[in-house]
Amino acid sequence: MTFRCAPELIGRVPPPLPAVEGIPGWFKQMPQKAFNAIAQCDTPTVKKCPPFVDAMTFGFLMPLPCDVTVRDGEFSWELDLPHDTTSDIVHSPISFHDESQVADTPFHRDDRFIIKFHNFWTIETPPGYSLLFTHPVNRPDLPFTTVTGLVDSDTYADNHVHFPAFWHDPDFNGVLPKGTPIAQCMPMKRTNWQPRVEGLSEDDAARMRRLSSDIKQEAGVYRRQFRARKR
Repeated sequence: MTFRCAPELIGRVPPPLPAVEGIPGWFKQMPQKAFNAIAQCDTPTVKKCPPFVDAMTFGFLMPLPCDVTVRDGEFSWELDLPHDTTSDIVHSPISFHDESQVADTPFHRDDRFIIKFHNFWTIETPPGYSLLFTHPVNRPDLPFTTVTGLVDSDTYADNHVHFPAFWHDPDFNGVLPKGTPIAQCMPMKRTNWQPRVEGLSEDDAARMRRLSSDIKQEAGVYRRQFRARKR
């Protein structure tokens, strides 16, 4: 996957980073086990759940290019970018979509814009691969929710993809720091999937019972026996 920006912006805007390098502080600090009041014993937290972790660390995170201050619903920032000689890029980290563009959807709120995070990088994937852009996975702590979109980035590689987002915390006052992940991009190989629906055979059911029993008796079965290497 190739990320490109105007030469004048190299070193001035943060580059995309592998999602594994953008694990939030709350996840790093949380314990691997916590007391379960129902079971009356310590049980594993999501920090020990491979699917939870693999989703958070898959693909790349697109970072906010500068600090953005939010005060009483107003956004402000300082981002001094040089003149770009390669394309007519925007020079602000955020713009907006009018509320009419999400009319009759769960994203709509009267008198509230949909913000749009600006991306300064073009992205090219190998032939046959698209990019799923979505909210950073398992990050409800962020005061916004990035809208999900799928882009055929093997053919659409010569323009910027920006990230609309619903600001779901109207009471937020503070600073979104430079580098805050505003979107997660995940490569997806395009193929024509067809569903097949069938009942479990006796062998299927027997394997399921054995696996369920193994998981109940021993921790880490999925991680040791089934988890695919990601990097």
